[in-house]
Amino acid sequence: MSQTIDANSLVTLHYRISLPNGQPLISTFNATPATLQLGAGEMLPAMEKLLVGLVPGSRHIFELEPENAFGPHRAELIERVKREHMPDEDIEAMSIMEFTAPDGSRYSGLVREVDDQSALIDFNHPLAGKHIHFEVEVIGIL
Repeated sequence: MSQTIDANSLVTLHYRISLPNGQPLISTFNATPATLQLGAGEMLPAMEKLLVGLVPGSRHIFELEPENAFGPHRAELIERVKREHMPDEDIEAMSIMEFTAPDGSRYSGLVREVDDQSALIDFNHPLAGKHIHFEVEVIGIL
């Protein structure tokens, strides 16, 4: 009987994440394969679930809906922030800014537009609302 991936396996694999139009976002196929501990938060839970039951030497392509990938795009995560609450530096549209929450945690937002009084910041994941292609080639289970 061949070994299969389970929910807590340590796996070595090649993977590619791309948009439906084929635009690659990340790929290990032309580089060193990834070794990941499933269940440790190193990969999206929905992607980990797709790996369960696969065997070394197999190659698969999966389609993920936004809800199972990086989530839906949420309008409530777009906020207008007054310039007085932002760093005193040049801020450009379509740049990433890092913010610190009152509890000390850090998070990033995409500056959608900026003027002298405020900036419109999108705190959604950049891939929120997008369908994702997930291709995987299982090399081994450790």
